[in-house]
Amino acid sequence: MEARGATAKVRANREKALLSHVWNFARAKGYTTLPNPCAGIKNHRERGRDKYVSDGEYKAVWQKADQALRDAMDLAYLTGQRPSDVLKLSMTDIQDGTLAIKQAKTGTKLRILIEGELAALIDRIKGREQKTKGLRLVQDENGHHLTYWQLASRFEEARAAAKVMFQFRDIRAKAATDVGGLDSAQQLLGHASRAMSEHYVKKVAGTKVKPVNRKI
Repeated sequence: MEARGATAKVRANREKALLSHVWNFARAKGYTTLPNPCAGIKNHRERGRDKYVSDGEYKAVWQKADQALRDAMDLAYLTGQRPSDVLKLSMTDIQDGTLAIKQAKTGTKLRILIEGELAALIDRIKGREQKTKGLRLVQDENGHHLTYWQLASRFEEARAAAKVMFQFRDIRAKAATDVGGLDSAQQLLGHASRAMSEHYVKKVAGTKVKPVNRKI
């Protein structure tokens, strides 16, 4: 854990969690009676993401992306939702001029108005000719929905080709910052409190402050 954490603290924490889960499963099934080797081992301290994706960085990856990844990126940005929720979006979620979403992580329900750029995006998806027509908004060239790992693989390839560095989940923070105003960010992201959104936006974009207005 210490050696792994020297170069990859977050990865070390995730690998420890996986090992602990597998060991507990083995104990529950009677495969071993030995104590969990992860017990008592502290995780490395993790720092939250504070990356703001510039328009230039976003466009650079978008230009290298295939159609399915472009749709996923645009949906993530325009709706401000997490990758897993974006991939689940379906034609059946289009209800009364809104995009109905139930966030998997929190269970929060949202109805995002389908207007402006989001309306144009959905029209683009609906009007596209494909071999087969699935219900998911994010589909591959054969009409099949993308899995999380397929999305990650395509994004990694496009990001490498664009020679920029950000994660797909950073698009959510960009949406929160770009939507304009903390109230709008809170509503779009489905945060329970304004304070949560304020911390989220300020950490990414930085606190806006005034200069000294005094001549010496």
